[in-house]
Amino acid sequence: MKPIKVLLVEDSPVALGLFKKILQSSPEIEVVGTALDGNQALSMIPTLQPEVICTDLQMPGMDGFELIKQVMAKYPVPILVISNVVQQADIDNIFKVLQSGALDFMPKPQAATANEEELKKTLIIKIKVLATKQVAAKPL
Repeated sequence: MKPIKVLLVEDSPVALGLFKKILQSSPEIEVVGTALDGNQALSMIPTLQPEVICTDLQMPGMDGFELIKQVMAKYPVPILVISNVVQQADIDNIFKVLQSGALDFMPKPQAATANEEELKKTLIIKIKVLATKQVAAKPL
């Protein structure tokens, strides 16, 4: 079975490094590209053809909300949002993320309290589940 192709979109080099390391630890997942913002990610999608996109929301240039809308209109694939603004209390943001077309979300781990094993397990399971989902295009 070929690995699930994942595109990581994150403007923090530290978070990007952590997520990439976690995902690459799974033989079932291949990180096919990384982007620092939505514009960069959008330009990479046709070539990389990721099966799942993991994105932050707060980024310079094109933010994650706009990226989700653009992806769902042009290249619909399952999207997992990993962000500081989707903690349990951020109901409005969570609703907006799901309404935009993302399939799932996960609060970004706080560095000091991050349990890497737990994070790794959760992230890998979410990617595997999302890779099995069909998503329909959502016009802008």
